Amino acid sequence: MSTNQPDIAGIQSAVANTLHEHWVLFLVEGVVLLVLGATAIAIPPLATLALTIVIGWLFLVSGVVGLLTTFMMRQAPGFWWSLLSAVLGIVVGVLLLAQPVTGAFSLTLVLIVFFIMEGVASIMFALDHKRELSGRWGWMLVSGIIDLILAAFVFMGLPSSAAWAIGLLVGINMVFGGSALIAMALHARNAPAATP
Repeated sequence: MSTNQPDIAGIQSAVANTLHEHWVLFLVEGVVLLVLGATAIAIPPLATLALTIVIGWLFLVSGVVGLLTTFMMRQAPGFWWSLLSAVLGIVVGVLLLAQPVTGAFSLTLVLIVFFIMEGVASIMFALDHKRELSGRWGWMLVSGIIDLILAAFVFMGLPSSAAWAIGLLVGINMVFGGSALIAMALHARNAPAATP
């Protein structure tokens, strides 16, 4: 075996041991995600509002930090572009925090555009695989169609869908992610520790 080749068995053994030793942490994280996701699904307008506020703070903090670092490095090339980027981050953050309901509407429009682009890309990917006679291309085609249906569903529900769409979709994502972590933790708990 070449010395440049990674020790796959050793890496797998280390990962298995780490999972076995820390399965409780994965379980706790999974339960927290599951509870937060279920809460977001039960009260999607509250989750949407909370996410909009968090995103507003992220923009505001990143804009302020960007502004400080831009002025600290004002002799560096691209000063004006960095300044513009930092000010834009601050403005967007302030707008999202000042009017989170309007911000939720804007974020919902971004979500619709994302679903449309993701759906078209998935469909084209599936059709390329069909031409190459790859297996399982149908699942990707269905995924792309579902993305387009979701985009249409949220778009047709505007403006009222802006109150629940982001919270509901993030909640669903958290429930699936939490469930996956719980399953992984329980499997790691029962799996014997690997020997190197």
